[in-house]
Amino acid sequence: MKEIPNNKFLKAKTKQFIYLLLIATVVIVSILLTFFFFPSKSPEKGSLLLKKIYYVDNISKAHQKLIDRFNEIYKEQIQVIPIDIPFEKFSTNERKELLTRFLRSKSERIDVIAVDQIWVPRFAKWTVPLEKYLKDSTKNNLLNYALTSCYHNDTLYASPFYLDISLMFYREDLLKKTKNFNSLMSKLENSITWEDFIKISELDLPYFLFQADDYEGLTCIFIEMLESLSFEFIRNGKIVLNASEPKRALELLVNLVNKYKVSPKEVSSFMENDSYNSFITNNRIFLRGWPGFKKEYKGLLMERGIYEAVKFIPNPHFMGGRRVSIFGGWNLMISKFSQNKNESAIFIEFASSIEAQKILFEEGGFLPINNNLYNNPELINSNPEMKFFSELISKGVHRPYLENYTRISDIVSQNLSKAIKGDITVDEALINSEKKINSEIGLIK
Repeated sequence: MKEIPNNKFLKAKTKQFIYLLLIATVVIVSILLTFFFFPSKSPEKGSLLLKKIYYVDNISKAHQKLIDRFNEIYKEQIQVIPIDIPFEKFSTNERKELLTRFLRSKSERIDVIAVDQIWVPRFAKWTVPLEKYLKDSTKNNLLNYALTSCYHNDTLYASPFYLDISLMFYREDLLKKTKNFNSLMSKLENSITWEDFIKISELDLPYFLFQADDYEGLTCIFIEMLESLSFEFIRNGKIVLNASEPKRALELLVNLVNKYKVSPKEVSSFMENDSYNSFITNNRIFLRGWPGFKKEYKGLLMERGIYEAVKFIPNPHFMGGRRVSIFGGWNLMISKFSQNKNESAIFIEFASSIEAQKILFEEGGFLPINNNLYNNPELINSNPEMKFFSELISKGVHRPYLENYTRISDIVSQNLSKAIKGDITVDEALINSEKKINSEIGLIK
């Protein structure tokens, strides 16, 4: 007898399809509007060689300042026109799907794209190798931690744009109200163990926010925990998750919400921006996040009078485990369908320069990928947190660079989030993930 599809499942799939269609429509309209606002005109004298580069990214104020500076330097030669896909409206996964659709269409309307560093293997087939476009002097100035993410099959397909690394923010003003503030801070500043973190009995519960929605951010947290436990979850071309270390990691995430009440239940629907807003508006004490949070939300933090009170420390780690933080960050790639590859490469080289990287860091809190900035006395004196970031980077770990990584992450995050919500057990989440990945993808290379 033919199985009748579940109504709820069909509705969810239909809703997802309509949502993706709407997103694609919004971006297509944005591109069309961009062309209307920057129409092709008969070239004026002195601008006969002007090339327009269309660059897709989350365009923050720092990004726009960098673009404006580039356009000023290359006036009447190259003009970069940004196409904004903001984080507050599009999740990382949604951005990935949008870019995939555009590149599959072989459109010439996009020249430079910003990609999560873990997407490079997936997007390599639609982009051009950069070895012949980037100068050796440029490559030699790039941070190795960031440059590692730009290769696929030993070929350079991307150039690092900025680095991210996970950390924990806290409200110093609220912590100072505790009796054992000094001893607690000593533990926190050296990466407190998860076991001690859940025993901070003086704090009002819940006090810790993290991101547990079904998306890449949750996978990042989980992989970081596995790295802390020195667990290799890819073995002989297969995913291994039904083991004691993954169980220990997921049990902690589930128990933070459901047993210890350290985190509120709403974290199961949180992505970064949701958790950031809740941290500010609900006076939470701890927040897992990324370095750019303070500068991105400076206005709201200042409005509430807590900007100076928000500090950062390393993430907790397991007792007996390594102290690690997982890398994030974004790279720039050139579409193979672009008609302006040389001009796009000039923009990418500028984006990694000292001037551009300083703009990104000072205006937006984006960690530099240019080595010279970590040895710049002027920058370090005006930004003492550079020393902290350097130490955190030295303990950074990468997600695995696999062509199928994004699909693996989708499966894992879906099951992890269900377990944290209480819809399935820890064992079910891990067994389901392992079974589906290995049956669907086969050998992992």
